[in-house]
Amino acid sequence: MIKRYLSTTAFALLLSTSLVHAKDIGSKVDTACPFGDCAAGITFSYLGEFIIPTGQIVDSTEFGGISGLDFDASTGRYIAISDDRSERGPVRFYELDIDVSAEGLKGVTVGKHVVLKDTNQEAFAAGAVDPEAVRIGKGGFYWSSEGDAKALVAPFIRIASPDGAFLREFTLPKGFAPTADQSTGIRDNLAFEGLAISPSGAIFAGVEAALYQDGPIASLTNGTLARIVRYDAADSEPKAQYIYPVSVIPQAPTKADGPRDNGMSEMVAIDDRHLLAVERSYAQGYGNNIKLFMIDLDGATDVSGIDSLASSAEQAVPVRKSQVLDLRAFGLTPDNIEAMAIGKATDGTDVLILAADNNFSGRQKSQFYAFEIKRHSK
Repeated sequence: MIKRYLSTTAFALLLSTSLVHAKDIGSKVDTACPFGDCAAGITFSYLGEFIIPTGQIVDSTEFGGISGLDFDASTGRYIAISDDRSERGPVRFYELDIDVSAEGLKGVTVGKHVVLKDTNQEAFAAGAVDPEAVRIGKGGFYWSSEGDAKALVAPFIRIASPDGAFLREFTLPKGFAPTADQSTGIRDNLAFEGLAISPSGAIFAGVEAALYQDGPIASLTNGTLARIVRYDAADSEPKAQYIYPVSVIPQAPTKADGPRDNGMSEMVAIDDRHLLAVERSYAQGYGNNIKLFMIDLDGATDVSGIDSLASSAEQAVPVRKSQVLDLRAFGLTPDNIEAMAIGKATDGTDVLILAADNNFSGRQKSQFYAFEIKRHSK
């Protein structure tokens, strides 16, 4: 186990981070009946924003690239995985203290980091892995890598011990491995972005956008069909797959040929049937747009036997989805939100924490949002 703590200099820098109140604390967004199901109603109450500027150094390693987040009930702290591909430091997850209560989000303090190990129990070589999501589950820390489609490196879901040692890997479903001719498999940088664990122990891993054989990526006029794979915690084999219909890109870029995208960047389970999903879009000249959707798995078709969603004549029912929060419409200016966790505030309140991947760019920031979250019926 490799533990690293904030140096005196880094801690002093952290104190200079900014606390932002773009909205009044306590402002609410209520979705009484998602999918028309009032038993699934949910309310978000805003608790504030906290920013760690790019460039913070934690014991000689730059903090950033936060792509996954989860709450550790045993410690009251959070773990946050960095998507650094061993280029600025070892592949790692951080321990965070998030000071949040009904009075608001007061701060985020970075503590130790733990180095994740490859199957040989050594640190990953540079560029060998692209960490994206992390969850704490039975038997260890579950985490994902997007792989590298250009280099034909497959994505994966693995379990690590608390000290980062490799424990086991889940079987990759047929059709997910990248191919040189791009006929099937993941698209580059659009693979396992989301990871969720239900209360019963089911593991859900979601790709950001359609596999090549399942159709195109999202555009301004069409969405994309992303697959969600379900595993059981005790078994490394995939049990089912579901279709998540990612929405169209909601905003055109200011230049006709400007970059634009939309994809599912994270998931978290709120019970055995419902998940929350983040759709993160970007348009040049506009920035990011972040929307949260509630997913209902009940009645969705298991499509694990369908090789191509684009060419199959078989009828398939996707998961139901209902928008429950739009950060821009709420009055916030979100950055590149890729991480989401449900945790406990210092006063015991259930809270939803969102975090942004700054891509280690001076134009972006490690941004945290907090919301009190209330289910109308559990």
